Amino acid sequence: MLIGGSEVRGTEGVLRAWNPTAGTDMEPDFAAGGQVEVNRACLLAQEAFDSYRETPLETRAQFLRAVGQGILDLGDRLVDRACAETGLPRGRIEGERGRTVAQLNLFASVVCEGRWICATLDSPQPDRKPLPRPDLRLRKIALGPVAVFGASNFPLAFSVAGGDSAAAFAAGCPVVVKAHPSHLGISELVARVIQKAVADCGLHEGVFSLLVGQGNAIGRDLVQHPAIKAVGFTGSRLGGFSLMRIAAERPEPIPVYAEMSSINPILLFPSALAKNAETLAKGFVDSVTLGVGQFCTNPGIVFGVESEAFQRFRRAAAQELSTRSAGTMLSPQIHSAYQRGLERLEATPDVHTLARIDATREGCLGAPALFSSTAKQLLAEPECADEVFGPSSILVGCETADEMRMVLEQMPGQLTASLLLDQQDLEMAGALLPLLERKVGRIVFNGFPTGVEVSHAMVHGGPFPATSDSRTTSVGASAIERFMRPVSYQNMPKALMPASLQDENPLKLWRVRDGKLEQR
Repeated sequence: MLIGGSEVRGTEGVLRAWNPTAGTDMEPDFAAGGQVEVNRACLLAQEAFDSYRETPLETRAQFLRAVGQGILDLGDRLVDRACAETGLPRGRIEGERGRTVAQLNLFASVVCEGRWICATLDSPQPDRKPLPRPDLRLRKIALGPVAVFGASNFPLAFSVAGGDSAAAFAAGCPVVVKAHPSHLGISELVARVIQKAVADCGLHEGVFSLLVGQGNAIGRDLVQHPAIKAVGFTGSRLGGFSLMRIAAERPEPIPVYAEMSSINPILLFPSALAKNAETLAKGFVDSVTLGVGQFCTNPGIVFGVESEAFQRFRRAAAQELSTRSAGTMLSPQIHSAYQRGLERLEATPDVHTLARIDATREGCLGAPALFSSTAKQLLAEPECADEVFGPSSILVGCETADEMRMVLEQMPGQLTASLLLDQQDLEMAGALLPLLERKVGRIVFNGFPTGVEVSHAMVHGGPFPATSDSRTTSVGASAIERFMRPVSYQNMPKALMPASLQDENPLKLWRVRDGKLEQR
């Protein structure tokens, strides 16, 4: 483990990463920590907080850029280890590395721009009757140290230096990361890059720590520690619920920003389907099987109004999927959960198997599968649509557009919904749009949901249980807002005033003064 500027070897047992392709343990061993190490890391983060949150914006941006460059400088050493620990192909890892660096650079630019500070000035009105108005100034400050849990399906982009960490660092929050047990080597390599960047930028050593532990105890201890003020998590619904409960039961409850589960419905509209059933089917199968289906935006369910065109789509999708092969999944646990999900669907009455690739049930090979059912079945048994994390999906036939609306209305919150349509379908789509806005965080038109752009306008979030808080995003520039809170200053002496609120505006920020946006 790396706690502040120190290397620490725990005494709570030994962990090793697993190579899912070879089916073997990997060297070296990692000694697990416990309460002692959690306490040490959290207290260091607490010590670092006040100085780090007031670092000059350029220094904070320099730190984020240094982490990104350090990740690139690891070169093949990081890529090779990531391929071995995940079973993912080299191109996927290299692409994810680029995305991770892009996230860090995006937040560096966000930090320098400073809009996230939300600097707001209300001038005093001493002559106002019946009472004068005081001088009021507002800015947003960092929440405090943040606990981040590495994700299983994105070993770089949602892990040690991933989106949660980048957003927290940008906001001015120290970060304590709990490494995912499947990505121990990746985590240490990236953590050493962050540790070096902290030192090179002259920051307090407590700005970053990496913890390693087995079981749920170390995660529970981390979330319960009074120094921790927020949690970032990407993973299973069960894991997210557990962290939410622990955080809510603290003497001081704290927010948990958990991205949990989603089946990301695709809606096939009649005119587009009639014209392009086979093309749409291929694009759909490409999306379902991408990365062995191990994306939180994987399209797990498709809706269409019954027609000859929908039948063509079914046949084409089943044929296309039958040409695909099984792929290595990230871990034995994910593979086992996928197998159980397929078996549940196969055992459900009125759910029919359209295509299923044969693969050994041993090891970590995930075989693509496609099922079909009806809207009536889903209305009677909504659990048929529960997430199956892997390369599978279910095609649902609706008798009418109204029946499609009924099923969508019943569906819980999702990360995405995708609408495949053309000009003749706009009226039907427009009627469903308000419903979808209530149900999802990102609405995709004539595209597939796998692929989340790192940008200012992206939302990777959605109503519960897709995420624990639908007001936020875990990807994109707005992710910084999760780790901020407003503070108002009344009649503050100029000598104590932060630069962002000074009349002279030395940071050249865009600010709201007396209700008007200005940069002066």
